Amino acid sequence: MPWGNGRGPPSGRGGGRGGGFGQGPGGDCICPNCGHREPHQLGAPCYTRKCPKCGAPMTRA
Repeated sequence: MPWGNGRGPPSGRGGGRGGGFGQGPGGDCICPNCGHREPHQLGAPCYTRKCPKCGAPMTRA
């Protein structure tokens, strides 16, 4: 039964944990295009930063 029985939280759906949202102050921002890494800065989401090497939006590693 793929949708469960209606009791409890849904599993395998939604974002958040492990999806790159609210992962805390540590970690790196990485460019998915060229692989360049930079330390993540608190209060500045990685997706708002541009890669200094190729200009692509960075993502959280």
